[in-house]
Amino acid sequence: MLSAEHVQSVADTFRVLGDPTRVKILDSLGTGELCVNDLAGKVGISESAVSHQLRLLRTMRLVRVRRTGRLAYYAVDDHHILELLHQARTHVQEGA
Repeated sequence: MLSAEHVQSVADTFRVLGDPTRVKILDSLGTGELCVNDLAGKVGISESAVSHQLRLLRTMRLVRVRRTGRLAYYAVDDHHILELLHQARTHVQEGA
C-alpha cells in the first residue's frame, strides 16, 4: 500500500496531467527537445503561457531545461510520464 506521502504525490502528478495544454506540451516534447518558441507554435498558445506551464512541469520534475546562451531547450525529464501518456492514449482509443 502506498504511503500517504506517495498517494499525495501520485494525485498531484495526475492533477498536473489533467490540463490539456500540459498534455500537449508533454506530447510535443516526446519527440525531443524544443525551445519555448517552438512549443508555442506547436501547442498554439503564447510563449508566456508556455513558459508558465513549463514552470509548473519543472516543479513537478516532469521536464528539464538545458540552456544554450539565451535559449532554453526543454525535454521530458522522466520517460515514465511518456509511457503514462501512451497508456492513457491507448485506453482512450480502445474505448472509442
